[in-house]
Amino acid sequence: MSARKSAGASGKSSASRADRAAHPYLPGLEDAVAALRAAELVVYPTETFYGLGADPFSAVALERLFAAKGREAGKTVALIAADTDSALALAREVSPVARRLADMFWPGALTLVLPARAGLPAEIVGSGGGIGVRVSSHPVARALAAGLGHPLTATSANRAGEPPARTLDEARASLGDKVKVFLEGGTLDAASPSTVVAVENDSWRLIRAGAISEIQLAAALSGEVLE
Repeated sequence: MSARKSAGASGKSSASRADRAAHPYLPGLEDAVAALRAAELVVYPTETFYGLGADPFSAVALERLFAAKGREAGKTVALIAADTDSALALAREVSPVARRLADMFWPGALTLVLPARAGLPAEIVGSGGGIGVRVSSHPVARALAAGLGHPLTATSANRAGEPPARTLDEARASLGDKVKVFLEGGTLDAASPSTVVAVENDSWRLIRAGAISEIQLAAALSGEVLE
């Protein structure tokens, strides 16, 4: 018999789930954190699409993640952190530009690629020495990272080449019993994935367009306020 679990019930709004997720007794959260600590995989809601969570500091967990995704092990994975401090702690240095973007857009759909500190697993550090991380605005994602005690992986909950999962049923159909716990979050209706921006010293570069526009980024760095 499969030990895979699904937490939560369908038919409730994302907003009501978000409110309930802030409560320390969120159904399924303890099971999900325990699964992550055991190097198992968890599907969870974010502010964009469903994510596939694994402990990025566990070689076993990362091996399971790449196998589930059908993805090359050499392709790096971005992370979600519980808060700004734990996100920026992954960086070797945090420039004023990076700090400004974090202050303006976190929690939210902005992934910053920062110079990685020494000692991080190779699977989460890009060929240029950067690590991608964001603080999600979805309380379930943040609660998982807080429960784990450090950031978790934020790759989308689908096989490589498939569209990102907007419902738990789509994630389950794609990943099946490779996932230990599925956390319900309703239908996620984001139009775009997170924006990805590389920051080093005083320069920044858009790597992937997404929920936060290049105009918004430039305005934030120049001190403008957009309506």
